[in-house]
Amino acid sequence: MSEMGEMSEMGAAGGVLPAVLVAPAKLTLSLRVTGRRADGYHLLDAEMVTLDLADRLELSEGDELEMVSEVSSAHGAVPAGDDNLVRRALVLAGRSAFVRVYKRIPAGAGLGGGSADAAAVLRWAGITDPESAARLGADVPFCVVGGRARVRGVGEIVEPLDFDEVAAWRFTLLSPPLHVQTAAVYRAWDDLAGPHGDNGNDLEPAALKVEPRLAEWRDRLGDATGQTPRLAGSGATWFVEGEFPGEGRVVVRVSR
Repeated sequence: MSEMGEMSEMGAAGGVLPAVLVAPAKLTLSLRVTGRRADGYHLLDAEMVTLDLADRLELSEGDELEMVSEVSSAHGAVPAGDDNLVRRALVLAGRSAFVRVYKRIPAGAGLGGGSADAAAVLRWAGITDPESAARLGADVPFCVVGGRARVRGVGEIVEPLDFDEVAAWRFTLLSPPLHVQTAAVYRAWDDLAGPHGDNGNDLEPAALKVEPRLAEWRDRLGDATGQTPRLAGSGATWFVEGEFPGEGRVVVRVSR
């Protein structure tokens, strides 16, 4: 049984304390924007996979959140206030705990670090319903389910896909020291009249408009690998298939 499966069973048992949780990153392999709801939220059709890059959460009795960074981040420390997704997940679950989060997923990289942490807490608490998880953000439902899936709606529709097809896949990531706000990217997508991304991600042209310096990092990865990098979600991480270790690059594999 996978670590994620073990944590789900712990959650179903009531979220026993103390506990150690694994919070895997996600990678958005493709993303199409298919519409916009009346409330302004955009509708998606995406394919996502779980990676073996993960944060670790230690839970014990109490009611406090501590963030410990194990990787350098251009965005500084992740805030531990009430808006932190871990705190919001505990509120949603009606639980309290002292949580120490060891961050290995770069902040602001488009790899779902905060969503992964929140999803780990929800699984521990026995909440595995994607629609409930969507109350915390569009990436949280997939992070609750994990593996490989087609994700639609505003993230709440998660359809598992054949994992065996991608089990051997490896990717090389390059996360630049740039922060691209997701809301700003969607506004730019609207301003650009809804472009269709030629590289499998409709948000890529909008992200480049919001932060033109992304192109420099895309080209660095492209020159080093001979491939055309793809943008992960709304950014800022670029990725290619295969293993290309080197300065600033992280090689990951798909995981359940």
